[in-house]
Amino acid sequence: MAVQSWVDMLKSSKKTALIHDGKRKIHYLFADGKEMSEEYDLKTDELIIRKWRHKSTLGAQGQWQVEVGEPLAGHIPSLDSEGIKESCSNPTFMRKDTKASFQWRIRNLPYPKDIFSVSVEPSERCIIIKTSNKKYYKKFSIPDIDRNQLPLDSDALSFTHANNTLIISYKKPKEILTLEQELLKELKKMKGTNEGDVDCKTQ
Repeated sequence: MAVQSWVDMLKSSKKTALIHDGKRKIHYLFADGKEMSEEYDLKTDELIIRKWRHKSTLGAQGQWQVEVGEPLAGHIPSLDSEGIKESCSNPTFMRKDTKASFQWRIRNLPYPKDIFSVSVEPSERCIIIKTSNKKYYKKFSIPDIDRNQLPLDSDALSFTHANNTLIISYKKPKEILTLEQELLKELKKMKGTNEGDVDCKTQ
């Protein structure tokens, strides 16, 4: 039922498609005013970017928040007046999915793999990363699982560590795989305008 309601939201949203630079870009406008933007690789159909934008309480357009993909360029918290910015050696957290798994990469973590503990916390509906040397701690949820109100499964979780990067994978449940295949079929049916065309088709 919950999965269906998210599917219905996607189907009822106003969608605009654009084909540009080897990517299929889709913009969704939902009934509540929220916007979602996705980019897929035309060759592999893999999701490269998903970002969201919400209106503020006063109706102003908010900033885009990246859910999947590289954080937006220039979106580094800084103390502008003094030109101080976050150290580039700090750990950076980003999500980059594969066809079969949700995947997160945390760069600049130079500790050996056995220092890390990665676990599912079902009561809080999140994944927790800890280090035994108490140098790193992170708690994060999987929006796709929450939107579809599916349970978290610790058996789906795995992680590896290489080149100072911790890579966490969570196997996509079959409900999500089915939903993604259905959605991709729908998106491929949409008339995608090429960049520069004035007429943007919505459906």
